[in-house]
Amino acid sequence: MSSGLEDNLSLLLFRLHSGRLLGINLLKVNEIIPCPTLTRLPSHHPHVRGVASLRGAAMTVIDLARAIGEVGGSDTRDGCLIVTELSRSRQGLHVHQVERIVQCSARDVKRPPAATGSGAFITGVTQIDGRIVQILDIERVLHDLAPPLVAEADEQILTPAERDLLRGRRVLVVDDSQVALQLSLNTLKRLELDCQTVRSAAGALAMLHAHYKEGEPIEVLVSDIEMPEMDGYSLVQTLRREADIGSTYVLLHTSLDSTMNTERARAVGANDMLTKFSSSDLSRAMVRAFETLG
Repeated sequence: MSSGLEDNLSLLLFRLHSGRLLGINLLKVNEIIPCPTLTRLPSHHPHVRGVASLRGAAMTVIDLARAIGEVGGSDTRDGCLIVTELSRSRQGLHVHQVERIVQCSARDVKRPPAATGSGAFITGVTQIDGRIVQILDIERVLHDLAPPLVAEADEQILTPAERDLLRGRRVLVVDDSQVALQLSLNTLKRLELDCQTVRSAAGALAMLHAHYKEGEPIEVLVSDIEMPEMDGYSLVQTLRREADIGSTYVLLHTSLDSTMNTERARAVGANDMLTKFSSSDLSRAMVRAFETLG
């Protein structure tokens, strides 16, 4: 079992104009500001309110309610912006109001009920002071607005020798976001890796053990960090204590990008860390992994 500090999760709680209560990992939040004057762009995405200037740099402002299928506010002067910087981009999320920051355990965050379907834009649910809090799938919101560019020909990224090194090698990807999972899978399959996927840390551990028992162990685990019930850090710590699968090479693949996260990844025993999502960077990370493994 990992310690409470390792499991600790800080959430910023906020509401949309409908009154819906949502949470976002505080690590994904740069700052909260009043909604500034926006410049509207021709032919912009219907979920984009406009562009704001923040300390001299342009920033896209997303009407979060509309982006997840609700009715947004009619006045940009109402509400505030949650400024996020993740997956290699910065944007402002226009919301009705921010409530407060709360602490909870990652193990108390559960997967969304199956009845919510694939269009729910949430990655998990938890209870705070008796209230249900839905945790926003911000990666999916951003993907729906601007899907990342994926290289059509990864063979141009890698040398023939590097492609030979990867061909047929066994990789497991774990991510609670179906969008992120599919992006990774598309890249890894083009590299001709033998790739499988699961949606939870528990599922990853079970598959790692099963492949080991079958005599075909998974060589590289590509894991998200933010996952319900057991996050990527705890997954690595648990894996490293297992006699059979403890030496598995682990790449933590996350939308979070900071020195603190890299240091923590190394502290728990991860071999490498990569910010989502770049097809070329993921391809290079696979080369590093299998050159290390030989």
